[in-house]
Amino acid sequence: YSKAVAEDLHRMGYQIILHLPMEPYEKFRLEKNTIMTSMEEPAIIDIVRKDLGSVPYAAGVSNHMGSKATEDMRTMGIIFKELRKKRLYFLDSLVSGESVCWDVANRMHLGFIKRDVFLDNEENAEYIRGQLNKLKMRAAFYGQAVGIGHDRKITLEVLKEEMPKLKKEGYKFVFVSQLLR
Repeated sequence: YSKAVAEDLHRMGYQIILHLPMEPYEKFRLEKNTIMTSMEEPAIIDIVRKDLGSVPYAAGVSNHMGSKATEDMRTMGIIFKELRKKRLYFLDSLVSGESVCWDVANRMHLGFIKRDVFLDNEENAEYIRGQLNKLKMRAAFYGQAVGIGHDRKITLEVLKEEMPKLKKEGYKFVFVSQLLR
Protein backbone atom coordinates (compact mmCIF):
# COMPACT_ATOMS: atom_id res chain seq x y z
CA TYR A 1 0.00 0.00 0.00
CA SER A 2 3.05 2.29 -0.11
CA LYS A 3 1.96 4.22 -3.17
CA ALA A 4 -1.57 4.89 -1.91
CA VAL A 5 -0.34 5.85 1.57
CA ALA A 6 2.32 8.18 0.13
CA GLU A 7 -0.24 9.86 -2.12
CA ASP A 8 -2.70 10.32 0.76
CA LEU A 9 -0.03 11.70 3.11
CA HIS A 10 1.29 14.03 0.41
CA ARG A 11 -2.23 15.39 -0.13
CA MET A 12 -2.46 16.04 3.63
CA GLY A 13 0.79 18.05 3.53
CA TYR A 14 3.25 15.53 4.94
CA GLN A 15 6.71 14.81 3.58
CA ILE A 16 7.49 11.29 2.47
CA ILE A 17 10.69 9.36 3.23
CA LEU A 18 11.49 6.10 1.45
CA HIS A 19 12.72 3.47 3.92
CA LEU A 20 15.21 1.65 1.68
CA PRO A 21 16.14 -1.95 2.63
CA MET A 22 19.91 -2.36 2.98
CA GLU A 23 22.14 -5.26 3.93
CA PRO A 24 22.54 -5.89 7.66
CA TYR A 25 25.13 -8.16 9.24
CA GLU A 26 22.30 -10.43 10.36
CA LYS A 27 20.92 -12.32 7.36
CA PHE A 28 17.37 -13.04 8.51
CA ARG A 29 14.09 -11.75 7.05
CA LEU A 30 15.70 -9.83 4.20
CA GLU A 31 13.32 -8.28 1.72
CA LYS A 32 13.74 -9.34 -1.90
CA ASN A 33 14.83 -5.82 -2.87
CA THR A 34 17.49 -5.43 -0.16
CA ILE A 35 20.60 -3.63 -1.40
CA MET A 36 23.60 -5.90 -0.78
CA THR A 37 27.22 -4.76 -0.68
CA SER A 38 28.10 -7.57 -3.10
CA MET A 39 25.82 -6.17 -5.82
CA GLU A 40 27.13 -4.51 -8.95
CA GLU A 41 26.35 -0.82 -9.42
CA PRO A 42 23.54 -1.33 -12.01
CA ALA A 43 21.68 -3.67 -9.64
CA ILE A 44 21.90 -1.16 -6.78
CA ILE A 45 20.73 1.69 -8.99
CA ASP A 46 17.84 -0.45 -10.26
CA ILE A 47 16.62 -1.14 -6.71
CA VAL A 48 16.90 2.53 -5.72
CA ARG A 49 14.96 3.64 -8.81
CA LYS A 50 12.26 0.95 -8.47
CA ASP A 51 11.77 1.65 -4.79
CA LEU A 52 11.58 5.39 -5.35
CA GLY A 53 9.07 4.70 -8.13
CA SER A 54 6.90 2.77 -5.71
CA VAL A 55 6.80 5.65 -3.19
CA PRO A 56 5.76 8.85 -4.94
CA TYR A 57 6.66 12.28 -3.58
CA ALA A 58 9.66 11.05 -1.58
CA ALA A 59 11.67 14.01 -0.27
CA GLY A 60 14.34 11.78 1.21
CA VAL A 61 15.53 8.27 1.89
CA SER A 62 16.42 6.44 5.09
CA ASN A 63 17.99 3.05 5.59
CA HIS A 64 15.95 0.05 6.67
CA MET A 65 18.41 -2.18 8.53
CA GLY A 66 21.73 -1.68 6.72
CA SER A 67 24.35 -2.19 9.42
CA LYS A 68 26.70 -3.65 6.78
CA ALA A 69 25.70 -1.44 3.84
CA THR A 70 26.01 1.85 5.74
CA GLU A 71 29.61 0.92 6.61
CA ASP A 72 30.49 0.41 2.94
CA MET A 73 31.72 3.50 1.07
CA ARG A 74 31.24 2.00 -2.39
CA THR A 75 27.63 0.98 -1.77
CA MET A 76 26.64 4.25 -0.14
CA GLY A 77 28.42 6.23 -2.86
CA ILE A 78 26.33 4.51 -5.53
CA ILE A 79 23.11 5.12 -3.60
CA PHE A 80 24.00 8.73 -2.81
CA LYS A 81 24.90 9.49 -6.43
CA GLU A 82 21.36 8.45 -7.36
CA LEU A 83 19.82 10.46 -4.53
CA ARG A 84 21.79 13.56 -5.50
CA LYS A 85 20.52 13.29 -9.09
CA LYS A 86 16.99 13.31 -7.75
CA ARG A 87 17.71 16.06 -5.19
CA LEU A 88 16.80 13.85 -2.23
CA TYR A 89 18.37 13.86 1.22
CA PHE A 90 19.49 10.90 3.32
CA LEU A 91 18.41 10.20 6.89
CA ASP A 92 20.85 7.76 8.50
CA SER A 93 18.93 5.51 10.89
CA LEU A 94 22.37 4.99 12.45
CA VAL A 95 22.12 1.25 12.92
CA SER A 96 25.92 1.09 13.02
CA GLY A 97 28.39 3.18 14.96
CA GLU A 98 30.75 2.63 12.01
CA SER A 99 28.44 4.28 9.45
CA VAL A 100 30.31 6.09 6.67
CA CYS A 101 27.18 7.89 5.50
CA TRP A 102 28.07 11.32 6.90
CA ASP A 103 31.51 11.26 5.25
CA VAL A 104 30.18 10.08 1.89
CA ALA A 105 27.23 12.51 1.92
CA ASN A 106 29.47 15.41 2.91
CA ARG A 107 31.98 14.60 0.16
CA MET A 108 29.14 14.37 -2.39
CA HIS A 109 27.32 17.51 -1.14
CA LEU A 110 24.18 15.48 -0.39
CA GLY A 111 21.65 16.68 2.17
CA PHE A 112 22.18 14.53 5.26
CA ILE A 113 20.96 14.05 8.79
CA LYS A 114 21.20 11.23 11.31
CA ARG A 115 18.80 10.05 13.94
CA ASP A 116 19.54 11.01 17.50
CA VAL A 117 17.18 8.72 19.41
CA PHE A 118 15.49 5.47 18.49
CA LEU A 119 12.12 5.66 20.22
CA ASP A 120 10.90 2.09 20.37
CA ASN A 121 13.62 -0.53 20.53
CA GLU A 122 11.33 -1.96 23.19
CA GLU A 123 7.56 -2.29 22.73
CA ASN A 124 6.81 -0.73 26.08
CA ALA A 125 5.01 2.56 26.72
CA GLU A 126 7.24 3.63 29.61
CA TYR A 127 10.38 2.86 27.61
CA ILE A 128 9.05 4.95 24.69
CA ARG A 129 8.22 7.84 27.05
CA GLY A 130 11.76 7.63 28.40
CA GLN A 131 13.17 7.77 24.88
CA LEU A 132 10.97 10.79 24.11
CA ASN A 133 12.41 12.43 27.21
CA LYS A 134 15.94 11.77 25.87
CA LEU A 135 14.88 13.29 22.55
CA LYS A 136 13.47 16.33 24.36
CA MET A 137 16.69 16.83 26.36
CA ARG A 138 18.80 16.52 23.23
CA ALA A 139 16.61 19.05 21.39
CA ALA A 140 16.85 21.44 24.34
CA PHE A 141 20.65 21.18 24.40
CA TYR A 142 21.38 21.19 20.64
CA GLY A 143 18.39 23.12 19.35
CA GLN A 144 17.10 20.14 17.39
CA ALA A 145 16.90 16.36 17.51
CA VAL A 146 15.69 13.56 15.27
CA GLY A 147 13.76 10.64 16.67
CA ILE A 148 12.73 7.60 14.66
CA GLY A 149 10.57 4.62 15.44
CA HIS A 150 8.24 2.02 14.03
CA ASP A 151 4.59 2.38 13.12
CA ARG A 152 3.65 0.09 15.97
CA LYS A 153 0.35 0.62 17.76
CA ILE A 154 2.03 1.29 21.13
CA THR A 155 4.44 3.81 19.61
CA LEU A 156 1.63 5.69 17.88
CA GLU A 157 -0.48 5.71 21.05
CA VAL A 158 2.38 7.13 23.13
CA LEU A 159 3.14 9.77 20.49
CA LYS A 160 -0.52 10.76 20.30
CA GLU A 161 -0.52 11.24 24.08
CA GLU A 162 2.90 12.90 24.48
CA MET A 163 3.20 15.18 21.44
CA PRO A 164 0.59 17.70 22.67
CA LYS A 165 2.42 17.89 26.02
CA LEU A 166 5.73 18.51 24.26
CA LYS A 167 4.14 21.22 22.11
CA LYS A 168 2.79 22.93 25.25
CA GLU A 169 6.36 22.90 26.61
CA GLY A 170 7.46 24.80 23.49
CA TYR A 171 8.85 21.96 21.39
CA LYS A 172 8.09 22.12 17.69
CA PHE A 173 7.74 19.15 15.35
CA VAL A 174 9.12 19.80 11.87
CA PHE A 175 9.93 17.86 8.73
CA VAL A 176 13.37 16.27 8.61
CA SER A 177 14.19 18.39 5.55
CA GLN A 178 14.03 21.51 7.75
CA LEU A 179 16.92 20.22 9.85
CA LEU A 180 19.39 19.21 7.13
CA ARG A 181 23.02 20.15 7.51
